[in-house]
Amino acid sequence: MNEFLIGNAVAAGATGIGAIPALIFRKGTHRFRDVLLALCAGVMMAAAVFELIPQALALSDFIMVSLGLTAGVLALTILETTVPHHHLEHGYGVKIDKKAMLIITAVALHNMPEGLSVGVSYGSGVEGLGPLIALAIGLQNMPEGFLIALFLIQQKVRMITAFLIALLTGVLEYISALAGYFLTSFADGVIPFGLAFAAGSMLYIIYKELIPESHGDGNALFATYSFILGLLAMLLLTTVF
Repeated sequence: MNEFLIGNAVAAGATGIGAIPALIFRKGTHRFRDVLLALCAGVMMAAAVFELIPQALALSDFIMVSLGLTAGVLALTILETTVPHHHLEHGYGVKIDKKAMLIITAVALHNMPEGLSVGVSYGSGVEGLGPLIALAIGLQNMPEGFLIALFLIQQKVRMITAFLIALLTGVLEYISALAGYFLTSFADGVIPFGLAFAAGSMLYIIYKELIPESHGDGNALFATYSFILGLLAMLLLTTVF
């Protein structure tokens, strides 16, 4: 339990860690941002395809995994279409009005399925899976925190306020991780479904958000190599641990 609480806090708090470079440098190049996003996409892809899905299959069957994965994709689709959502990386340099808080709220809500994947991974009882997924999610959260902080700073928000807002976007992720962890503790049958659900939500984020955003400013080649590097890095971690 203590290991889960620590891992969950690190993953959820990574948005705050990612915000620090934005406070220091204040200006991030498109190439730097795109390479970072693609790197995290590779890490998440490896975690979903080589860890979450195989573990779900080992504990259940194809039908259960398919249902869980589809449910994860549909949950993110509903969230995407019902919550006001803006791509932050295309927003800086543009004045924002009352919708600013809606944008931050949308980002925070997108963290919920990520938190679920951390909680379910720890609750599954599979040795080493929880820390590995927490690491993958934490790495994905860091550029998100960077983008949020950079976006807010360019909107003339105080640096300390930008940092705190970026950090607070991980609160929902922490709560959803707790829910996922305790749910698996009471119902073992939900573990493979939850793992597949988490994989589906991660794959949705990768393909719908991270990859398109990393290719949007003419840095597709750099982003592609960064994606492969992230995938290989995660494979190395799975091999070592």
